[in-house]
Amino acid sequence: MAARLVGVVRLVHLNGAPGIGKTSLAQRYLADHPLVLLVDIDGLRTQLGQWDRWQESRTLARELALALAEAQLSSGHDVIVPQYVGRIEFIEHLEGLARRCGAEFVEIVLVTEPSVSIERFRRRRAELDATCVPHPETDVDQAAIDQVVREGFDRLSDICDRRPSARRVTADADVETTYRALLAAIGEPAG
Repeated sequence: MAARLVGVVRLVHLNGAPGIGKTSLAQRYLADHPLVLLVDIDGLRTQLGQWDRWQESRTLARELALALAEAQLSSGHDVIVPQYVGRIEFIEHLEGLARRCGAEFVEIVLVTEPSVSIERFRRRRAELDATCVPHPETDVDQAAIDQVVREGFDRLSDICDRRPSARRVTADADVETTYRALLAAIGEPAG
């Protein structure tokens, strides 16, 4: 289990281009951090009836995510949100929520070469298609994956320029290596 300062409550936002490994890292983080809540916005969205037919499902899922995070932080427990966010407003909502709850806000941007994310996105997409698991990524046409991921990189570059306090973590390696880099960026010792 990773060491923690007693009494410090944290909201960790893992941002990164589609397919970079945010969810895998968040799940790895849970293995070492008891009672941390993983708030999966895409998962919440797919729990809404006819989510794939209603654009409003995006906004509603984010509102639900904020409410869940607030309840968890208010109870004195950490939250991790692995979500690609290309618009700064939602990041500001997360940061404001952390502040209101007296929690530390840790903003992480996972970085790698676009080709790595594209390959990971294609692999995850194939897994989702094979298992018929509903997910917003299945909305992306196969022919558009490269473009969608590259646009995500462009938006993240702008986010990093506008939010210099965001900590960058290289996500080129396997999950375990990247996880150790994530812990270092958060300020926790690995192990």
